[in-house]
Amino acid sequence: MPIIRSVLASIKKADETFTLIDPGDKIVVGISGGKDSMALLYALHLYTKFSRKDFQIFPVTLDLGFPGFDPSAAKEYAARLGYELKIVDSKEVYPILLTNTKPGHHVPCSICSRMKKAAINSVANDLGCNKVAFAHHQDDALETLWMNMIHAGSVSTFEPKMHLDRAGITFIRPLIFAKEEQLSALCEEESIPVMGKTCPADGYTERQYCKDMLLTLYKERPEARANLGTMLYDYSSFRLYFDHVEYPCPEDGHLSLKPLLQAEEAITYSCFAKGHSLRPLEKGQEHLLLLKDHRIVGIVSFILANPHQISITAFDYALISEEEAAMLLRQFEAHYCRKINPLHYFFFDENHIEFAASNGYAPNPSQPLFGVYAKRYSR
Repeated sequence: MPIIRSVLASIKKADETFTLIDPGDKIVVGISGGKDSMALLYALHLYTKFSRKDFQIFPVTLDLGFPGFDPSAAKEYAARLGYELKIVDSKEVYPILLTNTKPGHHVPCSICSRMKKAAINSVANDLGCNKVAFAHHQDDALETLWMNMIHAGSVSTFEPKMHLDRAGITFIRPLIFAKEEQLSALCEEESIPVMGKTCPADGYTERQYCKDMLLTLYKERPEARANLGTMLYDYSSFRLYFDHVEYPCPEDGHLSLKPLLQAEEAITYSCFAKGHSLRPLEKGQEHLLLLKDHRIVGIVSFILANPHQISITAFDYALISEEEAAMLLRQFEAHYCRKINPLHYFFFDENHIEFAASNGYAPNPSQPLFGVYAKRYSR
């Protein structure tokens, strides 16, 4: 069976699972010239024809100033498919990367990634496009997962779809279910031209370390690749410790705080709030449940407004005394001060201004008309 069928099947599965492409979309396709992005261009070109979705693609290449960059083969191939490859001059990126390179290290990938995204967002806006498609595949996702676990203590990878409100752009990754070896085989089978490596860090990064580690695992345990790929989106089997995290109150062991993470907890709190005339949850905020003897008695909702400021939007409680509520407020303040120091709290809950004032919050001179109270907390 031609390899293109399996690649197209993976795109269809990703599209149906994550709703990546909508009718009427105008999608910038990021083309680096490597096998992954060239395979994505060809596969999306075919997908426009059989998906029964009326969408357009616009291939774009960023010239980042790397030595040896030559997009001519990619430009000619795009033209054969009926597209004009837009080449954007971003040569300022490479000198900036060199300036920020530490002695003995390769050019910083994180800075490069941010600058590329900003540049391609700008192009997408200029072209009137609402989405940008990247060629990251399943192996990239698993490598990123391991990199984050090893170096950041974070169980996370990039998302199949991510909307950026400020830019008005949605990033999509149609190849999220495709394997790297499939894309290599597709380029060979269809004689798709592939640009040579131009990034000086290619092959010397932590990503390469994780890639080699995973390839060794797959050789010894062939079933691991499919199982790890399924793990990335099988929420029904996702079990980690954070479901049981609680922050006990040192002043009273019966009281604690618990991050609100699960839909079931949100439903439970909503029922509690309705039964005790508390305000419902609002979107765009973080929430900690207030617990007594591990049972919900209230909530603190907040926004991390900047690295040293937390805005408390709601501090609602029932079935506990004001003294117990004050203990929980102090525990909340102390918990985040362990991570951020100094830390300014702003109290926006108009229903509990007197409570805030009795717990060390004073009127904020910068916002006297809004009744906002503030408190500085430091270790």
